[in-house]
Amino acid sequence: MRFPHAIIGAAAVALLLSGCTSGSSGDATGPINLPEDPASVTGDISYAIWDVNQQPAMEKLIADFNTTYPNVDVSVELTAFPQYFTKLQTQGSSGTLPDVFWMNGPNLQLFASNDMLAPLEPFEDADLFDPSNYPSAMNDIYTYDGTQYGVPKDFDTIALFYNKAILARAGVEAPTADWTWDDYHAAAKKISDTLGGEGIIGSGDSTRNQENVYPAVLSNGGTIIDGDKSGYDSPEAVEALQFWADMVADGSSLTPAANADTEGFDRFLNGQVGLVWGGNWRVSGVLESAVAADVSVAELPLAPTGERKTVIHGVANAMSAHSDNPEAAQAFLSYLGSEEAALIQAEAGAANPAFNGTQQDFVDSAPGMNLQVFEDAATDYAEAYPVSKNTGAWNKVELDLLPQAFSGERPVADVAKDLADQMNEALAKEK
Repeated sequence: MRFPHAIIGAAAVALLLSGCTSGSSGDATGPINLPEDPASVTGDISYAIWDVNQQPAMEKLIADFNTTYPNVDVSVELTAFPQYFTKLQTQGSSGTLPDVFWMNGPNLQLFASNDMLAPLEPFEDADLFDPSNYPSAMNDIYTYDGTQYGVPKDFDTIALFYNKAILARAGVEAPTADWTWDDYHAAAKKISDTLGGEGIIGSGDSTRNQENVYPAVLSNGGTIIDGDKSGYDSPEAVEALQFWADMVADGSSLTPAANADTEGFDRFLNGQVGLVWGGNWRVSGVLESAVAADVSVAELPLAPTGERKTVIHGVANAMSAHSDNPEAAQAFLSYLGSEEAALIQAEAGAANPAFNGTQQDFVDSAPGMNLQVFEDAATDYAEAYPVSKNTGAWNKVELDLLPQAFSGERPVADVAKDLADQMNEALAKEK
């Protein structure tokens, strides 16, 4: 999934917190009693997602669901990630949320605290959901004030994608587990210098928080949140941010402006990038791309500390607390949490399923890509994705300020200090 992850602007957050569900038309939070005959469940429901690369797999899930529930029409609502949660917030405020939709950790508490999500206890009471089927960390991410609101869909870690053909043409050896940040930088620089005339750049890293910034900061011994304070102004975090800024400065990596024009991973899929850090939700896009046969995955390079860290996160499926067709939505949500749905998702390479015991099918979906790296990362060097009650408020600050450091517009240390100060202000407002 996901992670990156969603940003809700300050104005949108204020509207969501002050807005309510006065326009809501129903209550989908009570006991669940699905009829014995699935064919008697009828109606139209919507399913909101943000990843076009996963849409084919989601369509397969709907088709499989319809073999049991033939009279429920599920329509997919695809919204690009940068707009997804802004749209969802607007729908929530007006009582027009999709019936079922993707949710992520940074936004869960905000939506749950505004009574927009159906709790899962009724599903558990009706034997339609069993939290023991999922990693406890994923259940925790989607629990607010002691109540779980999301059925874990997948979990993700970060690794290094590379194009074997591009590296070979540039005379760069394939990455190994011993690679350091210096090795990564040197390899990217050599690719850019050797193949730049063909429009190929070494690193397509877009310095996203989940895929680039958080793993680098954590690997270097820093923190994003330390208790209720920002860790961005620590020497360890500044050094990690400087690593990315230096990559951009000498042409080893894309500038923020170039990424805004065409995102780095899209360039990787088009054969214009040799190396890029990315989450396992990217695999489905790789498998559908022209470069699929040339792509493999390796561990993230080691920081100067000699350590590597990844954040672990994942998407969940949630249901509106005010669905117009709760019976159909309940049936669909319970299906999405099944082992059958997890296996379909895994076999399609769409994402690493959260249902315990189904991850091997994801690894096997691309046997030549070394996807086991993502699984090993989860158990060997993963740390929880940093969140707070109003994560979106300081995610917005990251989005606004970090490009100033990576573009060279301002000194990295100055941006880090400014970011920490503004993040601390946002965190203080949560108390």
